Amino acid sequence: MWEIIKAGGPVMWPIIALSITAAAILLERLWSLQIERVIPRELTDKVWKLVEAGQLTDKHVAALAQNSALGQILAAGLANRHRSREQIKEAIEDTGRHVAHELERFLNLLGTIAAVSPLMGLLGTVIGIIIAFNAITHQGVGDPKVLSGGIGQALIATAAGLIVAIPSLMAYRYLRGKVDALVISMEKEALKLVRALDEHRAAFALLDAERLERPAPASAA
Repeated sequence: MWEIIKAGGPVMWPIIALSITAAAILLERLWSLQIERVIPRELTDKVWKLVEAGQLTDKHVAALAQNSALGQILAAGLANRHRSREQIKEAIEDTGRHVAHELERFLNLLGTIAAVSPLMGLLGTVIGIIIAFNAITHQGVGDPKVLSGGIGQALIATAAGLIVAIPSLMAYRYLRGKVDALVISMEKEALKLVRALDEHRAAFALLDAERLERPAPASAA
């Protein structure tokens, strides 16, 4: 392995650094984007039970914001639960943009690695060909060994760049799709909360109206 790296020339070192970075990003994102970490099961239902029971407090909202990505979005809506539907949706959408940006962390870097790696390999190819032509200029073409060093460096650098680029591009596409799916799921949960808050508000408004319309008890003679 060491001999192959040496034969690939100086371009091999940045390619190796890119491969290590890509692997680290992939592992970190796979861990961070687990569905149970982003969208805990039945979190919305648990929160709604607190709302219906009238037990939801600011401490619950603050703890919810620290729970998960979905928790941050739900907490933004619940913090504005006494406001209008439009204000609740605006708060949720604003928080959702920040949460989506956090879920996409490092993905642009991974995409850049996928794009840059073959270019680094191409650079190594050009350097290897230059070395081969310089050898021909100084020593002629009589000895095949004169060309083998430069051509070998060119081929190794090209292969190394592609070996890093192809898995990086696949990982980038997979993680991008995973983030999009998680964002859509969180949007559905947030809309479910908005509808539930509307129904809850309407139910309490109806109860208040019925209470006002109910005749007052007759006073004792």
